[in-house]
Amino acid sequence: MEKKSPLKRHPTLHHLSHDHHHGLLLCWKIRQGFKLGIGPKRIRVYCEWFWENYLQAHFEEEEKTIFTVLPEDDPMIKQALSEHKRLRKLFSNWENSEKTLGQIEEKLEQHIRFEERVLFPVIQEKASPIQLDEIAAHGEREKFVENEADPFWIVSG
Repeated sequence: MEKKSPLKRHPTLHHLSHDHHHGLLLCWKIRQGFKLGIGPKRIRVYCEWFWENYLQAHFEEEEKTIFTVLPEDDPMIKQALSEHKRLRKLFSNWENSEKTLGQIEEKLEQHIRFEERVLFPVIQEKASPIQLDEIAAHGEREKFVENEADPFWIVSG
């Protein structure tokens, strides 16, 4: 059986993949919080901070720069936009925090895996040099800075 080597991410997409790494860490933190018996309210506070400071802007950037590389009616773009819409709803509806957190953890991880494994390889293949330059221009921004106000996911000694 032939082993496939991983596809190299185009440098202009690195900042978005870096964002995805932090999104996957959010999913892990939610799981870890539940595992440690942390109340949903504490986890929710962190999730709201993450949404407001990082994820919301990340979605907007993808929609304005990345998703425009492919036609609007492309099934992958439709899926990504639908997933963004679903996640936006989850981050704005905290009626049942525990249920919402579980859905965010599940849906966000699935969405990130889809973008990294399916959508981004096509985007980097199809994007013109001008589109890649536009995407790269958005990469010139502040790096992720962790909110350490309540690191609920860390087991204290």
